[in-house]
Amino acid sequence: MDATTLFRHWTEVRSGLLQALDKLADAQMSYVPREGLWSLGQTVCHLAGAEEGWFRYVVMRELKGWDEADFKAVDYPTVTVLKALLSEVHARTENLCLQGDGAFMRREVVLPWGPTITVEDVAWHVLEHEIHHRGEVYLMLGLMGMEAPDV
Repeated sequence: MDATTLFRHWTEVRSGLLQALDKLADAQMSYVPREGLWSLGQTVCHLAGAEEGWFRYVVMRELKGWDEADFKAVDYPTVTVLKALLSEVHARTENLCLQGDGAFMRREVVLPWGPTITVEDVAWHVLEHEIHHRGEVYLMLGLMGMEAPDV
């Protein structure tokens, strides 16, 4: 699949996440379904951090390690700043992946733990990861008595 089609789908997935966030008040970002789990805000920070880590650490080697992409909810306490973080990170990802004739997406990357995959494989993995955690955000909405956006 070409990068344009992949990112068109990713835009639809992201739209659902943003719709869910728009239903929330800033105070609800600290909602934790049960002790030991991430807050709603930390779950969203994790999405941004995973995308940042995969593309800026694994693919581009611009970061020294995963920890540089470990965004903390305490630093992004409101819906507005969380949405800005998601947007900023994703804009960098799109700029990388949608450049040129698709050669970048076919580029091979050696993972820090050994195997070699393509940038396209990375993009699909990060998109699937977002779908998974978007589902957790939707579940948290339901646990708070709110309706999640349609998928």
